[in-house]
Formats: sequence, structure tokens, C-alpha cells
Amino acid sequence: MEMFSIASGSSGNCILVGNDRDHVLVDCGISGKKTEKGLNQYDLTTPDCAGILITHEHIDHIAGLGVLMRRYALKVYATAGTIDAILRDGRIGKVDQSLFSVIHADESFQIGSLGVRPVHICHDAADPVGYIINDDSGKKVGVVTDLGCYDDHIVDELQGLSAVLLEANHDENMLSCGPYPYQLKRRIRSDYGHLSNSLSGQLLGRILNDHMEHVYLGHLSAENNYGPLALETVGQEITDGDNPYKAKDFNITVASRHQVSEKVVV
Repeated sequence: MEMFSIASGSSGNCILVGNDRDHVLVDCGISGKKTEKGLNQYDLTTPDCAGILITHEHIDHIAGLGVLMRRYALKVYATAGTIDAILRDGRIGKVDQSLFSVIHADESFQIGSLGVRPVHICHDAADPVGYIINDDSGKKVGVVTDLGCYDDHIVDELQGLSAVLLEANHDENMLSCGPYPYQLKRRIRSDYGHLSNSLSGQLLGRILNDHMEHVYLGHLSAENNYGPLALETVGQEITDGDNPYKAKDFNITVASRHQVSEKVVV
């Protein structure tokens, strides 16, 4: 299994997951040109992807969807609520609606050699999900962003991962003192908003395992967070938490808003 981030943040999200046989994109919130350029860095092209997994309908996750559907006729997997919201919004333009395939939260399905499990998450969208992807190697990876909170169900679903891209959206103090209006701050802090650095570290403390080879911190806010602070806060939560690990036991990096990350092979 392999994965890398092409972009991760409020300006656009696009993650590649696959193996030596099949690849999928998780979201395409950047332009088709940027997607292709990111894939090219690891000798892939957009037609090499067997489909696109959409987490939810917000524009930073679907901005390039219409272009990729029209240009490459890629199949798109999303929940019924997400598909309906995308089509009603209309921002992706005219597309072949037969390319959409309805999936259901917490029901696994197959794309070639890849097993895909959508996991219901809490966010202010129609029917959002994160994704766990595995193959016959026994390894599995997760992409989980845009969640305001987590519960025991999410923790249970994220057990046994070899790699994960997990949201660490904001520093709580920076958000409180920052320029956002009150209502936006309230939305971000809510159970249907975004995961703070502290909560991200606490969730990691519950899903880390001896086989976890890499952690990406993703979807960092440009206004209310920055990489070193996210790494420090998340690391402190892991090290001080009620778990057998220290942050230094794991390779933890930040997925950039604008640059392609290192590729992780597990």
C-alpha cells in the first residue's frame, strides 16, 4: 500500500492511495492541472486512477471534480446525500451522472484490488465520511479529515492502521484570538466543525499501534495553525496521554497545503 498528499488544507484537498495494481484519489479539491502535476511527481497520471472517493460536498474537496469527470470519465464514489448536494449546488458543471456510484457509510466495497470502507464522521455536510483502504497485503491506511469530534465508533474503525492522514485543523488559542467572526469560530469549534491539534493528538493516542508506520497531520488552517505548532501539540498529547507510546516512536509529518508530500509505502 502507498499514499501521498497532493494538497491538504482549506484551499484544497487531494490524496492518492493505492498499490502496484490500483490507485484512487480521495477528494479532488484542486484543479485538474495541479492534480496531474502532483501525480506526475510519483510517475502516475490521472488515468491511472480507478476512481475518486469523495468525503463530502464542500468546495475544497470537489473543486476539480467536474473537470476530471469530463476529461477522464473517472468513476466517483460518494454517499447519496453527498452526491445530491454536489448536483444541487451545480459548481462542478455539467457531468455524466452515470459516473456517480452510491456508497453507504460503514459498508465496505471493492475497487479492483482495493477494499474501501467509508466511515461516518461528524461534520456540517450532507452525509460525510472518512475512508479506510486496504488490500490483500493486510495493510490498511486511513484518510480522516473534517470532523468536529470523534466517538468510540470512529476509534474502533481506525484500529490497526499502518498509515493515516488525520486532521489537525487549528490551535485553540490562535482560533480564539484570530480574525474570524464569532459565528465562524463557533462553527469550527463545534462537534460538526474541525478537529483541533489537541483533539487530533488525543485521537491518535487511541489509534496508534505497533504497526503504524506514518502519520500525516492534514487540513491545517492557514489562519489558525502552523506546522511546527501542530506537530508540537499533537506530539505532547500523545506523549502525555494514557497510551504506551511517545510521539518520537512514530514518523509524524504535516501534509502541506500546496506541496506534494513524501510518499509512504507500507
